Amino acid sequence: MISQLEKEVTLRFLKTRKNDGFLNIISIFSFIGISLGVAVLIIVMSVMNGFRTELINKIVGFNAHAIVQPVNNSKVFTQSADLYEKIFSSDGEAVILSKDNTKGIFLKGYLENDFKNLQIVSNKEYFGSKNLTDNSISIGKELSFNLNINIGDTITVMSPVGIQTLVGTLPKQEIFKIISIFDSGLSDYNENIAYINLETLENFLNKNTENRFLEFYFKDPKNIENHKKNLTKLFPDSLIYTWSDMNKSLFSALKVERNVMFIILSLIIIVAAFNIISGLTILVKNKTRDIGILKSIGVSNKSIKKIFFLVGFFIGTLATLFGVIIGTLFSVYIENIRQFISNTFGISLFPKDIYILNSMPSEININSIIIVSFCSIIITIFVSIYPASKAANLDAIKTLKYE
Repeated sequence: MISQLEKEVTLRFLKTRKNDGFLNIISIFSFIGISLGVAVLIIVMSVMNGFRTELINKIVGFNAHAIVQPVNNSKVFTQSADLYEKIFSSDGEAVILSKDNTKGIFLKGYLENDFKNLQIVSNKEYFGSKNLTDNSISIGKELSFNLNINIGDTITVMSPVGIQTLVGTLPKQEIFKIISIFDSGLSDYNENIAYINLETLENFLNKNTENRFLEFYFKDPKNIENHKKNLTKLFPDSLIYTWSDMNKSLFSALKVERNVMFIILSLIIIVAAFNIISGLTILVKNKTRDIGILKSIGVSNKSIKKIFFLVGFFIGTLATLFGVIIGTLFSVYIENIRQFISNTFGISLFPKDIYILNSMPSEININSIIIVSFCSIIITIFVSIYPASKAANLDAIKTLKYE
């Protein structure tokens, strides 16, 4: 427990005086350093969390949440999986021949009714018809721009599967009409993926209906591991891979980067916290006479230690709370701040073509704030112990003698 005397002396030592100029500077820098460290950590963690969430939403919004692929000629569509929403699909590689340009493309095939139910077709960034009939194709925005083609144009697609002719084997070619242009939000997908009718794709690539995939869509795609376990039980003889499996390296890299940033930025708090040691050490030296008087009137070493510990703890805790407020506010309005800086100085912060996002993402995570605050306060506690112990070990007689 903290006695009333300890509280009053602690508050008295925290008050600034004219002859404590250098001490006040150290205390201010300690306060600012810890606050900035905490604020920067919260901002960085919020941006990293927001970037991860936005990336997941775009990937999940474009891809199937899970895919069941037949192995050893097993027929996945003959098995029951009514627990989830599912559609049939298939895919393959081809080459687009358009005017003077040639482009490798990854074709994804869907039945006409299934194609209309895809999330990418339902959003407002989809332009054109939703009727994916025979020899019609839906392409991405970047692909349309790069090949200078638009809705209503025709393109020639060449299959890697050959057909026998009198002069030998020639690649199969078909003409497709562009019925729509989509925008997935990811430039790589827009540039390299196109949709055609499933039956057309099977005929074009010489695929069998028995080798169709099952694509599953869940209400909670982030809980993908539990869904994968359920699908594994339903389809024990099939290959199952999820959006998480297909982007495992990317999200592993993001996780490592977030942890490394946390460790590096924590050094800011540690360096600032060590200023508290300097400040308290100077405070002990300046308050030597006061310590001697306190001891002479019967104040115990334990109380002296507690008083100086509370001074350091109060500075660190108040700085942490201030940093949390600044970091949270900055995270909430980070996109407004980005736009203000960009417009004021005429520079491009967070360009879309590099980060594949239209705005600076930010997601405030309460657990992250608690962890940052806890670490900051723990560091403050540790650095306050040494100068507090030094103050408690001063000899009262010697301190008064030399004063």
